[in-house]
Amino acid sequence: MASLLHAARMPEGGSRATAVWLVSGRRESDHTRAAYIRDVGWWVAWCLATGVDAGSPSTTAADVYMAELKASGLARATVGRRVAAVSSWYTYLVRKQCVAVNPFDGAERPRLDTSTSTTRGMSREQMSALLAHAAQHETARTHALLWLMFATAGRIGSVLAARVQDLDQDRGHQVIDLTVKGGTTKRFVVPPAALAAIHAYLAERGHPEDGLLFVTRTGRALGQPYAWKLVNRVSHAAGIAFKISPHSFRHSAITIALTDGRPLHVVQDFAGHADPRTTRRYDRARESLDRSPAYELAASVTLVPQHPAPIPHNVPSGGD
Repeated sequence: MASLLHAARMPEGGSRATAVWLVSGRRESDHTRAAYIRDVGWWVAWCLATGVDAGSPSTTAADVYMAELKASGLARATVGRRVAAVSSWYTYLVRKQCVAVNPFDGAERPRLDTSTSTTRGMSREQMSALLAHAAQHETARTHALLWLMFATAGRIGSVLAARVQDLDQDRGHQVIDLTVKGGTTKRFVVPPAALAAIHAYLAERGHPEDGLLFVTRTGRALGQPYAWKLVNRVSHAAGIAFKISPHSFRHSAITIALTDGRPLHVVQDFAGHADPRTTRRYDRARESLDRSPAYELAASVTLVPQHPAPIPHNVPSGGD
C-alpha cells in the first residue's frame, strides 16, 4: 500500500496517516483492514492510470471514477462500498491536514436496495440435506465447519479464526467465543448437534487443547478461498442446484430464525446487526398474508351487541 501511495504522489505525511487510519476505528480486524486496503487501492491505482494526483484530486475526478465503476458492471453495493471506503480515507486525511478536501464529500452514490439481501440462501430442507450429506460422506472437519457456520450464523472469517480454547460453558450452555465484525468478541450458543460434530472432529485430531479450531492436515490455517470451494462442492453433492457461498449459511440461519417467528430484536442480536433494518432484509416471509394482523385488529375493536338487533322492516316478524 505504501509503495502504491508513493507512486501516486501522496505526500509522506499522508502515507503515515493512512497507516494509522487502517488500524483505527472499525478497521481493527485483519479481514476488515484488508477490505479497506483493496477498496482504497482500486482508487489509487485508477489515479495512477489516469494521471490524477491522489494527494489533491478534484471532485470531477471522483465523479469520473464513480461513473466508470458503474459502467464496469459492478453491483451497486460494490460501487457504494468502494466509494465509501475512499471517502472515509480522505475524511481522515483532511482531519489530519494531509489533504485539503475530500473529493467524494457530497457525491451522489448509487442508491442501494436495502429491502432484500442479494445473498442466495438455503431453505430449511436444503440445509438439513446438506448437513446430513456432510455427516455421511464428508470429513469430520467439514461436517463440524458447516455446522458451526450455520449454528452461529457466523461470518466465515470469524469461524475460521476460532480457536479450540474459545469453546467453553456458560450457565449450562455450551458456547464459543468468536471475533466478530469490528474486532469485538461475541459469545454464541453451540447446540448439541453442532457440538457433537466439533467433538468428533477434535477427537480425530487427538483432542488438542489450544490453537486454531479448523486446520489443514499439516496444522495450517484454512483459507477463505478453500471454504468457498468447499461449500459449493458439498452443496452440489447434496443436490442443491444453485451456487452458494459461505455467507449463505449466515443468510440461511437468519432467514430460518425469522421464518420460525423469533422476535426481530432477538434475531438481530443473534446476527450482530447494529441496525434492525439489516435483519429485516433476511425476512423473506415479511409480506406473507398469514402474518397479517388484520384479523386480530378487527377482533380487538369489534363490539359485541348489547341489545338484539332491530328487525328490518321488510322481514316478517312472525306467523306464516
